[in-house]
Amino acid sequence: MYTILLSAGWPIWPLLLISIIGLAIVLERLWFLRQIHIFPKNSLETTFGIANLLSQQKMVSNEEITAIGQLFPVGPLFACALHEKANGSNAADALEELQATALTTWIKLDRYLAALATIATVAPLLGLFGTVVGMIEIFGSQGAINGAVGSPQQLAHGISVALYNTAFGLMIAIPALVAWRGLRAMANQRRHECEEFTRQLFKKLYPQSANPT
Repeated sequence: MYTILLSAGWPIWPLLLISIIGLAIVLERLWFLRQIHIFPKNSLETTFGIANLLSQQKMVSNEEITAIGQLFPVGPLFACALHEKANGSNAADALEELQATALTTWIKLDRYLAALATIATVAPLLGLFGTVVGMIEIFGSQGAINGAVGSPQQLAHGISVALYNTAFGLMIAIPALVAWRGLRAMANQRRHECEEFTRQLFKKLYPQSANPT
């Protein structure tokens, strides 16, 4: 592998760097977007239990509601609805705060996905750049300038730079694109689940209100 990197020349190093960044993003998002991480065991039961107490006009401490917001990544969205109900806000005011909090929650779910899409787009271009550099090394040799035949070693090196960079760029771009599409689907799925749970929670807290989603 090290020999291939040396044969590909210096244009391979930016590709290697973005491949490492892309892999780190994929692993982090796969871990973060797990359903058990977004909605830990018993977290929804705890949330709806507090909502049931509030709907019955029973006392619930702010510490209990705040704990919901710290329990899981989308907890602040549910905690917002609970806080609004506990503070006596009407459905319209609660819905406005809930929508503002939802924007922050969706950013958490979509974090780094734009960077991964950029890597999938840029990698082939960097591979093409390496190809151009390799061709320049071939045709820009001293022998080629003088109209003579260049050395076979320099010709082989230029070809290897061109081909290795093209191949490596595609090797990065294709998995990055597939991973981006898969992670985007996971993020959308978690968002739909969160919207449904929020709708149910809001309906329990404000039975006469409209659907918040």
